[in-house]
Amino acid sequence: MDKVKNRWLIAASAVGIHISIGSVYAWSVYTKPLIEKFGWELADTQFTFSLAIFFLGISAAFLGHYLEKKGPRKSGLLAAIFFGVGILGSGVAIHLESIYLLYLFYGVFGGVGLGLGYITPVSTLVKWFPDKRGLATGLAIMGFGFAALISSPVIVYLISAVGIANTFFIMGSIYFVLILVSSLYLAPPPKDWMPEGFKDIAKSGKKVVKADLSQLTANEAVKTKRFWYLWLMLFINISCGIAIISVASPMAQEYAGMGVVAAATMVGIMGLFNGAGRIGWATLSDFIGRPMMFALFFTIQIVAFFLLPTAGNAIIFQALIFLILSCYGGGFSTVPAYIGDMFGTKELGAIHGYILTAWAAAGMAGPLFAAWARSISDSYNGTLYFFAGLLVIALFLSVLTILEIRKLKKGKIATPSKNQTEAVLS
Repeated sequence: MDKVKNRWLIAASAVGIHISIGSVYAWSVYTKPLIEKFGWELADTQFTFSLAIFFLGISAAFLGHYLEKKGPRKSGLLAAIFFGVGILGSGVAIHLESIYLLYLFYGVFGGVGLGLGYITPVSTLVKWFPDKRGLATGLAIMGFGFAALISSPVIVYLISAVGIANTFFIMGSIYFVLILVSSLYLAPPPKDWMPEGFKDIAKSGKKVVKADLSQLTANEAVKTKRFWYLWLMLFINISCGIAIISVASPMAQEYAGMGVVAAATMVGIMGLFNGAGRIGWATLSDFIGRPMMFALFFTIQIVAFFLLPTAGNAIIFQALIFLILSCYGGGFSTVPAYIGDMFGTKELGAIHGYILTAWAAAGMAGPLFAAWARSISDSYNGTLYFFAGLLVIALFLSVLTILEIRKLKKGKIATPSKNQTEAVLS
């Protein structure tokens, strides 16, 4: 046991990786300087970010099996190489004044590093924290959500001090080193390892302990109804969140009569609730269970989306927006623990990668849905009601998932499998 790694240092390593790759959310601070320097269109520069998010989802799906086969350390090192090359190469693209090279390095290489860097520490944490899955994944993914708050002011300062290209060179070097060092400590727990005292708690009966529903491979998981229920729930949750993020400022001015500066301030605070929701809701899911947590996400958002058109008061309007953003962030952090509960940890990284294709799809569909709904209405009312309707569908899917879990539990009690031995506290 002396050689067993400290699981809290594993968690710290995960946070280090996610704070680095989460800097992708700070892309907007590059936009204006790039437009002013090269005369590029806003849509052209924004496509760089969309491309990175798209390749995040695609690479997470295709490289999940690499993670399971080679282990988190090698997977993390590969993420460091791709993301580091992506950011450093972006500096070369700026130096050469080529937006297509920027697409290649930041969008493709950086996006692949994002996807692999995202799933690597999360899948490892779930295995190290069978008793606190929500808290553990929430910590790491909170780092992803808060990363922009840390990196944005640094990037703004560096651009003014050393220029855009050198900023990419400096930040790329920092990210590479941080991901590299963090990855070196990552490792799965020893076989049959459990936290100190966890087995005694399970045997004592003082707390309710339940086994994972199954131990499935990724290819087995995608053949189940509950996989696709979860995929669609995450897709809807992300689509609705991205839609709100994309129109929050003009909506605040239209509905709550907020000024431009006040609306901009609200957008900044939204990032705090996005990050806080990732740790807060995920931790709560350890106590009420992941199925109920997702049902709560959708119930809260249905109410919020229906109330927003009538929220003329700035405080009430912002409270509703912040609630929605906290659920948006909470969905990301709760999903990995939910995957562990339903499919086990046998190939959790690969399954998580498949699920994250919902992020890639929602990143494209969310803004398109919002634009389409806005185009058929003279106000944002139609947009909000449209997404409220999607959330009703998501709530229905969460109920179907709960019902299927109950059926599986009954079947498992009747014919227990020796593979279903890993316990998690409800």
